[in-house]
Amino acid sequence: MTHVASSHQTRWHNALHRTRQRVERLPRNRISGRVVRATGMVIEVVGLRVAVGSGCHIELPGTDGHRQRQQAEAEVVGFAGDKLYLMPLEEVSGLMPGARVSPLGENSGHSARRFPLGDSLLGRVVDGNGAPLDAHDGIEEAPRATLNTAPLNPLSRAPIDTQIDVGIRAINALLSVGRGQRMGLFAGSGVGKSVLLGMMARYTRADVIVVGLIGERGREVQDFIDNILGPEGRRRAVVVAAPADTSPLQRLQGAAYATRLAESFRDEGRNVLLIMDSLTRYAMAQREIALAIGEPPATKGYPPSVFAKLPGLVERAGNAERGGGSITAFYTVLTEGDDQQDPIADSARAILDGHIVLSRTLAEAGHYPAIDIEASISRAMTAITGEAQQRQARRFKQLFSRYQRNRDLISVGAYTPGHDPQLDEAVNRFPQLEHFLQQNIGECATIEASQQALAGVAGKQTAASSGGQG
Repeated sequence: MTHVASSHQTRWHNALHRTRQRVERLPRNRISGRVVRATGMVIEVVGLRVAVGSGCHIELPGTDGHRQRQQAEAEVVGFAGDKLYLMPLEEVSGLMPGARVSPLGENSGHSARRFPLGDSLLGRVVDGNGAPLDAHDGIEEAPRATLNTAPLNPLSRAPIDTQIDVGIRAINALLSVGRGQRMGLFAGSGVGKSVLLGMMARYTRADVIVVGLIGERGREVQDFIDNILGPEGRRRAVVVAAPADTSPLQRLQGAAYATRLAESFRDEGRNVLLIMDSLTRYAMAQREIALAIGEPPATKGYPPSVFAKLPGLVERAGNAERGGGSITAFYTVLTEGDDQQDPIADSARAILDGHIVLSRTLAEAGHYPAIDIEASISRAMTAITGEAQQRQARRFKQLFSRYQRNRDLISVGAYTPGHDPQLDEAVNRFPQLEHFLQQNIGECATIEASQQALAGVAGKQTAASSGGQG
């Protein structure tokens, strides 16, 4: 009997000790501010002193007088004098003047939110806050970290010297991508960019895939996961979805979270494929935030902070130090009205390591993937491919371009064989060139198969051309 009483006393003592430790960790005083104005997406708060980027809780009244007050999460996006500008992560209903606002953390410093990372997220679909969107169990036990990381020293990064297999013949042979390279996929709406991304996700040889669906339609999220990514790709992938109906802050955060996930896997020594769809929606979300807090518009309505944010996000991808992991990234860029000189497209083209342009003309003709070989380039190709492949790729593009420049003459019957040997060869070989560039969604073309196919097309052309000229 004495032993039982002693056991109960020990348990009570341990419980009391744990409670006391939790109480001692709480701040001695509670710091809070008050809402003084709410216009559009921005909430102005006074009486609070926290850093930009910190998280805050806004107290809201319950649904009736007897229920506990609700809380909405927001982030500090700017300040002016003693006023803080907050933007909620989701729609806030019931906000009233004088509502209490308190920092998210235990002190009044930088109360940055922490997000789940690690292997427990593989095969999962989460939102921009790291909360699961699928029907599986939660990920509360996953390790957590903030979204901010120290930038890598550019001199310590490993060079891009190894070709990565993306499973697409036209890219493997003519636009070779290196491990750690950052490529842009420039396309208008409805030209097959999502299908091309899905093929890369399924066929690319990478340890982990991180997919960021930023600002897309909600229907496309489910379609991409089920029909485009597929069960094979999803098993080794983490999908971060921040659809168009979420707040601009949520969309901005979703892109940063997807990049942070890729960084965490890279730091473990893994080779990561990061797919971001799309970089344009990320820029638009930053434009909404910047204009809401009063930043003046500049190029085509985009404030200067947009063009500062883009390289900050893109530069986080790439190779780690020698012997470490890598992040090979594909960012889609939406070209409004197929305008390649759109300010976001122009800025992205300058900071990325190459661009793949999808043509609406090719898509409308049933040519998939609708890659415009003449307008596309990989800046790392010369460092990761042999001289023979580079020579064959140049020959392929020369013949393809020669045919395209004379396409109208050929169509109306004004072309007469025998006057231009190179044009004659381009006309004779064009069906093979066109067939080489086309690939079914269920077909995987390895690097070896792509190089053999290129040699079979461009190599014969080179020999025929030299023989004809001799």
